[in-house]
Amino acid sequence: MPQTILHIKNMVCPRCIMAVRDVLHRYEIPFSSVSLGEATIEKILNENERENIHKALDAIGFELIEDKRDLTVENIKQAILRLVRQKNNDIRTNLSDYLEAQCRQDYSALSKLFSEVCGTTIEKYFIAQKIERVKELLADNELTLGEIADFMNYSSTAYLSAQFKQVVGMTPSQFKQRAQDMRKPIDQIL
Repeated sequence: MPQTILHIKNMVCPRCIMAVRDVLHRYEIPFSSVSLGEATIEKILNENERENIHKALDAIGFELIEDKRDLTVENIKQAILRLVRQKNNDIRTNLSDYLEAQCRQDYSALSKLFSEVCGTTIEKYFIAQKIERVKELLADNELTLGEIADFMNYSSTAYLSAQFKQVVGMTPSQFKQRAQDMRKPIDQIL
């Protein structure tokens, strides 16, 4: 059976997958799978169907990727997101080795392309994603800062705190306090 693989930019979470599935259902496009950055369509799309999907995805903040360079950059981003969000602590792996294996290209070529297209380095993007994950873990209030540092493969709590402050502009403790101050008890939500 012929298939079409759609590569989709800006998918970062399970809700994104649901949103793409909703678009495909709305246009009655048969698909076998939707994952972060990709949808497998169970037919060859005609120009009208492709344009409808393109417009619908664009309206909700996604974009079909047609360019090979953009596709490679999106693959790098998706690989980093999977690494940062894995539950089994594979974040301890070497980033360059991981990306070479995931993208099947030399890391130096990936790094150069990423910097050209995004205007930042892979390492800075990786750090930004790790810090976003740390923010979520701090807001959840289930782990101590030391446990978060270990889970996210920081060499020490002090190093995590320093990097967090450099990126966010406040310490993890200050961030955690603000997150708690912003939350309302469930009985006070209208």
